[in-house]
Amino acid sequence: METGLYHSNDMEDYLLKHTTPEDKVLYELNRHTHLTSLQPRMLSGPIQGKLLEMLSRMLKPHRILEIGTYTGYSALCLVKGLAEGGQLHTIEVNDEVCETALDFFRRAGAEGKITLHEGSALDVIPQLDEVFDLVLIDGDKRQYPQYLEMVLPKVKSNGYILADNVLWGGKVLLNEPDDAYTKGVMDFNDMVADDNNLEQVLLPLRDGLMLIRKL
Repeated sequence: METGLYHSNDMEDYLLKHTTPEDKVLYELNRHTHLTSLQPRMLSGPIQGKLLEMLSRMLKPHRILEIGTYTGYSALCLVKGLAEGGQLHTIEVNDEVCETALDFFRRAGAEGKITLHEGSALDVIPQLDEVFDLVLIDGDKRQYPQYLEMVLPKVKSNGYILADNVLWGGKVLLNEPDDAYTKGVMDFNDMVADDNNLEQVLLPLRDGLMLIRKL
């Protein structure tokens, strides 16, 4: 039976139709971000967001670290799987989006479970005296290798790291990176692949999501 060609928008519609819809707060945050932001694609969205939620629910982490809060969508997905008494630390360098994130954390009734740190992750991470079960890296792509070096000592054995945008629009296939952002992502991917203390799978979800386990 011939399946023929399909349009990418048609496939996304099909994926959305067969994925549990966003809750009311996430829907409102998604809409608000698209109406007010110049880069709404930085939002995780309902498909990747649901995956983050399910991974968190499976792991039941006590401590989560997120690098790159943006408007708070992914944090609200991850926090749904927190163990009782757990805490999510999220870091955002752009103070213009922090108030939106805090507002939606309050709307979701999650403000007591989420601590938002404003500033550079490179400055904030060393100050966090925590051992994390789960880390999401989704900040400045130029700094991905540094993020990895900083968080690995703070991730427990058999803990997990998620890294977003690791295909970087397909530019990871270039023979040589043509800008600092591409170089950061390519170096990060190579660092993970070359580290015998890690195991990983790179998923072609949206712009690439890597799931890493610290051995």
